[in-house]
Amino acid sequence: MSLGNDLPELMTVKEVASFLRVSPLTIKRWGKRGKLPAIRINSRGDRRYKREAVLWLLGEIKSGTA
Repeated sequence: MSLGNDLPELMTVKEVASFLRVSPLTIKRWGKRGKLPAIRINSRGDRRYKREAVLWLLGEIKSGTA
């Protein structure tokens, strides 16, 4: 069983922050820096993050290159 199989395809800021154990503000900052690209949905511009991007970033964090 892979680590990310139980994660949704698109994740909210709160879900990503909880999964990576960082604050939601950190997730938003990473998005602004291009470290974790966000998909904007609806008229409010809510952020969603692809599962693959989150798992890739997790690999970068664990390898110490983030």
